[in-house]
Amino acid sequence: MVTIKEAATKKELVDFMEFPLILYRDNPNYVPDILSSQVADMQRDKNPAFAFCDAKCFLAYRDGQVVGRIAGILNERANAKFGKKYLNFTHVDFIDDDEVVDALFDAVEAWAKQLGCEAVHGPLGFSDMDREGMLVEGFDRPSLFYTYYNHPYYMEHMARRGYDKQVDWVELRITLPTEPDQTFTRIADYVKKRKKLHVVSLGDLPIKRIMEDMFSLYNNTYQVLFGMVPMTDEQMLKYTGEFRPMVDKRTTSFVYNDKGEMVAFGICCPALDKAMQKIKGRTMPFGWVSLLRALKGKNDTVDLLLIAVRPDLQGMGVNAIVLDDMQRKLIKSGFRYAESGPMLELNENILSQWERFQTEQHKRRRCFVKELS
Repeated sequence: MVTIKEAATKKELVDFMEFPLILYRDNPNYVPDILSSQVADMQRDKNPAFAFCDAKCFLAYRDGQVVGRIAGILNERANAKFGKKYLNFTHVDFIDDDEVVDALFDAVEAWAKQLGCEAVHGPLGFSDMDREGMLVEGFDRPSLFYTYYNHPYYMEHMARRGYDKQVDWVELRITLPTEPDQTFTRIADYVKKRKKLHVVSLGDLPIKRIMEDMFSLYNNTYQVLFGMVPMTDEQMLKYTGEFRPMVDKRTTSFVYNDKGEMVAFGICCPALDKAMQKIKGRTMPFGWVSLLRALKGKNDTVDLLLIAVRPDLQGMGVNAIVLDDMQRKLIKSGFRYAESGPMLELNENILSQWERFQTEQHKRRRCFVKELS
């Protein structure tokens, strides 16, 4: 018999977040997230998204053991922006068992109906900065430290529960050139001169100013994408703290105009999958040492985190400035590969910029949706 319990206490939230460590114990492709950060995200006094969101975490038990989990998020700002009352499901993991899956989704769908929602979709988080999308291709590849991993059998249960595709993201493994592509250099030099743009390095401006400019530009650029709701000032402060350790002059590029405005940026970091697997998502007491070593040590792969060009300058070659600067820095630092992270399959602006690189589309993830009767 399966019983469902809402995870409300700190201990229950820890059990909720640690369940994947049990489920994927012997899977070399599962990469955990930072446990303390995940638990904090579900605590109302620690996550500023609760100013406009509500959330519940559900644990499935059988014979006293956790056999599954799922969370629901009601995002009032997202529903207001898109004119629909949807409930997001997130953090979904389960053993391959119909009774367990049905109990979990019955719980989250019942809460959605109680709230008057017309549909449930996901996996989606509190914001576009959170993990999203269920893996549907690429089960034989390690996940990134900021993406979900799941078993192939998940898709069968989603279909059985009546969930259909809403949108897909694709991921690329990019082979970096051994020498800078001069095409990017020529375009970059031309656009910098014509648009009066220049690259700002870390140290040229206070890091706080750069991070504020970056997230402000992110808000302005990404809001046209699926499910994206601009972050509040409090959310930007939260993510600034999370991103700050990954901002390194070897792996970032910031472009400003002659008015002192950031108009484009690119940010990536050395791949953290092996370090995350080693510490099992636990940063205390010594996990941070492994993460810092991964960020500062030798590595041949970077994880691409964010890239953006101000909307009024898109299609004018400004992205070539970022790509030219980044390729030079990464080649000089000895990186050979880049993992793109999820990109919307219909986002031609972002997908087309990788056409000059050798790429392999090796993963795909999906947002599922189910209309509620």
